[in-house]
Amino acid sequence: MHFSRILMTTWALLCAAPLIAAPAPAPVAGPVRIELSHRLDEDRTERLEPLIEHFNSQQKDVHVSLVRRVEGSAPKQLNLVTREEYARFAANKTKFMPLHEAMHKARVPLEASRFSPELISDLTDAKGRLFALPVAFSTPVLYINKAAFRNAGLNPETPPRTWLEIQEVSGKLYESGSRCPFTTSWPAWVHIDNLSAWNGADVNDAKGRLAFNGLVQVKHVAMMASWHKARYFHSFGRRDEADRRFVNGECAMLTSSSSLFASLAESKTLEAGVSTLPYHDDVYGSPKNTLADGASLWIAHGLKAAEIKGVAKFVSYVLGPEVQINLTLAGGFLPMTPVARAAASSKLLKADLAGLLVAYAQLQGRTSSPAVRVSQLEAVRNIVEDELETVWANKEPAKQALDNAVQRGNAVMQPVPLARVKRSK
Repeated sequence: MHFSRILMTTWALLCAAPLIAAPAPAPVAGPVRIELSHRLDEDRTERLEPLIEHFNSQQKDVHVSLVRRVEGSAPKQLNLVTREEYARFAANKTKFMPLHEAMHKARVPLEASRFSPELISDLTDAKGRLFALPVAFSTPVLYINKAAFRNAGLNPETPPRTWLEIQEVSGKLYESGSRCPFTTSWPAWVHIDNLSAWNGADVNDAKGRLAFNGLVQVKHVAMMASWHKARYFHSFGRRDEADRRFVNGECAMLTSSSSLFASLAESKTLEAGVSTLPYHDDVYGSPKNTLADGASLWIAHGLKAAEIKGVAKFVSYVLGPEVQINLTLAGGFLPMTPVARAAASSKLLKADLAGLLVAYAQLQGRTSSPAVRVSQLEAVRNIVEDELETVWANKEPAKQALDNAVQRGNAVMQPVPLARVKRSK
């Protein structure tokens, strides 16, 4: 009886006491979310998406999504920075974590010596460490419409190699009925930065100030002005507007990015050929080398440890030879490492590889690497293109326009420190 009373009392106390909930199961951690901001056009975005989806499908720890960058917006964890934006991002380096630092924190090896040297000259610090990744680089080349060449009685298998030959070929194309023998995309990039490097002319002086109004550049712009008057050369804009004119068959020759060849190779209506950027054969030592440029991958500062690991995992994925081959096929971009380049050479079809072989040939034996690139300085680039357009409109002679561009450009930019100036000799 006494035992029964104790049992009943104990039961009553238990019933009266607040229930103690069992520990809730720990929430299942989802993947680290990484946003990659970009300003690619719709076509290249569509080509990049499958590579991102493949990365996401390979593992469950990290999920990368593409987001279109809005002017003035804060950096995302990953940022694909275009050639035109480079100077602005470089001036705000404190907002970004150097690539080598992020990889070190994630304990993922990254050696700058693994990369093709022509791709990283603008992306390393004073100690040779990478602060960004050259994921979508190219160099300007010459494209020809083979059908237009045949129609003019020209051999499409021997495209013009010098600017004088471009003039002669343009005349024959015009006489055969071509209303646009020659055009160009990215005028400042092709006809100031790369024209200068390819022909060994300085863009900057020893103090880092602009100096692209020398004899070679003046002669070149004056020559193009004469073509414009003769209807040999047509200008369609400051970016890649001329690409579409060439793809549509309106123009017979085009100077533009080597990355364009990826989409040209898929064309069923245009038979395109590719050759090296023309040079001036009366300039001693020409040709030297063109410049590799394009979009680079930057990492934002202030990331959490898990985000840094996620970013490092994505970078390692991008550096895989197979992925670089796919980037080359999707966007025509130069593989970042010699290993990937060799893999691309062994796996890509000859037709797909032609543009790359031309680009590689132009980048070899680097003797010209200017400290200043007009196409990377937005304010300067706009000034240069303003002045070039006055030349095409026959409002100013070439020398006056380039003198004006240099004077106006120097007024809006800070001189490059002497330690950074690389002489193009």
